[in-house]
Amino acid sequence: MHDIGRVTVPARIWAKPGPLSRDEREQVRLHAYHSERVLDAAAALRPLARLAGSHGERCDGSGYHRGARAADLPPAAWLLAAADSYHAMREARPYLAMREARPYRAALSPAAAADALAAEVRAGRLPAGAVNAVLAAAGEDRVPPVRPAGLSDRECEVLALLARGLATKQIARQLSISPKTCDHHIQSVYAKAGVSSRAAATMFALENGLAGADVPLASERD
Repeated sequence: MHDIGRVTVPARIWAKPGPLSRDEREQVRLHAYHSERVLDAAAALRPLARLAGSHGERCDGSGYHRGARAADLPPAAWLLAAADSYHAMREARPYLAMREARPYRAALSPAAAADALAAEVRAGRLPAGAVNAVLAAAGEDRVPPVRPAGLSDRECEVLALLARGLATKQIARQLSISPKTCDHHIQSVYAKAGVSSRAAATMFALENGLAGADVPLASERD
């Protein structure tokens, strides 16, 4: 139901093979708003309205229709955004990107669509957890887990332990690195994730599926 607002956009715009004008692009972006309004008008569907209207959002604020950022929406909204993107890439259609309208193109292969979604994660526009869930549901096993915000594997390990409440020295001991090196990794995580506190970093880890037990604690190994 998330695309029900498409009916408010003239068919000539959806079928236009070339780039859209600024006004046409704005009409396309507003279809998410209209989806939300239509669902909000029906009492039984009202709980889905905000979720449906968020399918065009992106974590960096470049999406539509509110320009929401990562922390503004629940995981379900980002899962829908990732699924909607993958579905659009797998269809033969004029591809309407966030910043431009591209000419009509053939459907992307599953592998190409997976690569395109992975690029969205690296660019900070979609959460890694949501994208990995969509790719897994699509049976696309070729693509390895996508790391958000350009984090390295080591930085993801540090973040996972930080999100589980470990202090810097405990994380360093767990990963057999010096506290100074560990703090360097933590500061790098902060910079890449755009956060400035452990609480915000923990939220980032939760949103991107990085708060699990990828690095087991010593007590768990024992």
